Amino acid sequence: MIFLIIAVFFLSRLTGDPTDLYLPVDASQAARDQFREIHGLNDPLIVQFGRYVWDLVHLNFGESIRRAEPALPVVLQAFGWTFRLALITMAIVTVAAITLGALAAFRVGGIFDRIATFFSLIGASAPDFWIAIVAIVVFAVGLGWVPTSGVGGPQYWILPVAVLFIRPFGLILQVVRGSMINALGSAYVKTARAKGVAPKKTIFVHALRNAMLPVITVMGDQAAALLNGAVVVETIFGFPGVGKLMIDSILNRDFTVVLAAIMVTALAIFIMNILIDFAYAILDPRIRY
Repeated sequence: MIFLIIAVFFLSRLTGDPTDLYLPVDASQAARDQFREIHGLNDPLIVQFGRYVWDLVHLNFGESIRRAEPALPVVLQAFGWTFRLALITMAIVTVAAITLGALAAFRVGGIFDRIATFFSLIGASAPDFWIAIVAIVVFAVGLGWVPTSGVGGPQYWILPVAVLFIRPFGLILQVVRGSMINALGSAYVKTARAKGVAPKKTIFVHALRNAMLPVITVMGDQAAALLNGAVVVETIFGFPGVGKLMIDSILNRDFTVVLAAIMVTALAIFIMNILIDFAYAILDPRIRY
């Protein structure tokens, strides 16, 4: 967090002077000085940084230059949209990828395994921005089934969720399949099969739990990528999440919002990584000990 605060604070200043954006070109020097004084931009960078850290210690994230309101509520509102989008996407991805990956591993080289592997490789390789643009052209503009952008009813969520679904689905399915192949070849699974245990129970009870540790790691990485804003997808679909907020704030040189957005997102990812560590302990008693 300390590294992020330092890096983002100073790097964001390289985008330029906000005065050039928020005041007319013919604004007087007095007006420019007054604007900079109001927003604390007249002081040397190190003084600005010290003041920002002091405010941060007192849980004051500063005020948005563009919106003239506290930066933290603006970020939390946008993060709420991103969190809901990531939660819905990961819930669908988890069920689909684990189920199909486990079934593909049960008969390696079979028709189902080949089809699942083919589509998972396409999903893991296809760029999000291209899929998003094609989806808008085909399903929104061409067929008119869903809106092109914005938020509202369930129809507004279909394209963003579908586009964000594809990459993590492909990656997680591949990991599930590989991990399940190893688990299904182990001695305890062979013993369960020899005792006549039903195939579904063998896959989803005996093998899947022991195959889940690497899967959870990849799921955490993919969830972090979604929480990190899904910047491209949110921008293309005009989704009011934290990723789009970051891009807009960078373009508008709204430094306090950029810093607040990155810090909130980083904190959420840190918390999620801790929860993943707890999940390891739940799945594997050896880690508990």
